[in-house]
Amino acid sequence: TSAYETLRKTAAERVEELKLNPSTDAEGVRSAVVELVEQYQRQAYAGEGYRPLRNPAELTSRLIDSLAGYGPLTDLLERNDIEEIFIEGSRVTFLDTSGRLQGLNAPTSEAENRQIIDRILSGTNRRLDTSNPIEQARVLDGSARLTAVIPPVADHLSVTLRKYTVKDYDLGFLVGRDALTASAAGFLWAAAQATTTLLFSGPPGAGKTTMLSAYLRAAPADHCVRVCEEVRELHVPLLHGSFYEASPPTLDGSRQYTLRDLVKVVLAQRPDIICVGEVRGAEAFELTRAVNAGCGFACTIHANSARDALNALVNAAVMAGENVTESIVRRVFANSIDLVVHLDRETMADRPDEGILRQVQEILVVAPSLTSDEFTTEAIFLRDEVGAPMRWTGTLPPPDLTARIQRPLPPDVTVQSILSGKWRPHL
Repeated sequence: TSAYETLRKTAAERVEELKLNPSTDAEGVRSAVVELVEQYQRQAYAGEGYRPLRNPAELTSRLIDSLAGYGPLTDLLERNDIEEIFIEGSRVTFLDTSGRLQGLNAPTSEAENRQIIDRILSGTNRRLDTSNPIEQARVLDGSARLTAVIPPVADHLSVTLRKYTVKDYDLGFLVGRDALTASAAGFLWAAAQATTTLLFSGPPGAGKTTMLSAYLRAAPADHCVRVCEEVRELHVPLLHGSFYEASPPTLDGSRQYTLRDLVKVVLAQRPDIICVGEVRGAEAFELTRAVNAGCGFACTIHANSARDALNALVNAAVMAGENVTESIVRRVFANSIDLVVHLDRETMADRPDEGILRQVQEILVVAPSLTSDEFTTEAIFLRDEVGAPMRWTGTLPPPDLTARIQRPLPPDVTVQSILSGKWRPHL
């Protein structure tokens, strides 16, 4: 065991004995650590089994940071170029904005990492212990999402800490980042003015939440937007609307509120747009009601393609166990969902300084179907691969969807003029 780990454990025990709160009594923690380090040095020079510390001041600083701050994670949490931090036992790695996975140079132990994660969770109503070995939470004043797993579910402490990079990006900004063309952005803007239902799909880290956020920013200011999320990620300025976050059971056994509960609640709040941050489970069944509520709807879902996203939504709804057949669920979604926006990401070798390229790969229109065998879709915008140009296929939305999108537009503007790029809104 290193001198640092020996002193860290002793210091943690001393802080607990003295009943010091590291969050409010940093000076008390500092004094306790300084005293321990000085005692360690005296014993080392007296030949009591320890080796003298080369740099006691540096070690003292590390110990204080570990007990009162976030230890070796502090620098990673403060850096703006870090997207995700991964902890596997004593090993810490991180992913920067260029897509490079790197290891942390500073040595850590699993015990120290667990202590830091517990401190991060202390600011929430979530807990991580053997009775609750899996936890997700919005942490660090809402700046990151933590997913943590411990034994017996995992072999060791396993944590992913995703730092939110969602800014106040609008569709115009994303056009500038080559995420989509001006025509595609104009079409999504027009869809946001009307009563439409959209899925935003893609693999993890493809930019689904960022694109959904930009889409919601395009909605009229007087529209009531109700946002439901398992863990809060979306940060969109709403003049009329609210955000709801699912809550786990509390320590006293109070009732938990699931994402499915939240969807039920907002259906009774006269929304113009219902937004579900990420669909993964039983809440998908409630979406069969939400997409038929006569209001706009938007959500994100993990999938490898736009068509896969539709099937993933059906599968999640069927797994809710409401004794509704897959064919009925598919028919409901086929006749209710208007558009699927699929995104993907790739680290481009020819642009190492610009990071990961995240782009819309296709925008599909879902045609109403009289059968329940499969979805009928057609691409409106398409990109052959990440980095390739996006093009309008010449396809127009079905007449009903075209009429809905057309209704709030200026009299001299048509959906076709937006798709072709002849008319562009101010994004």
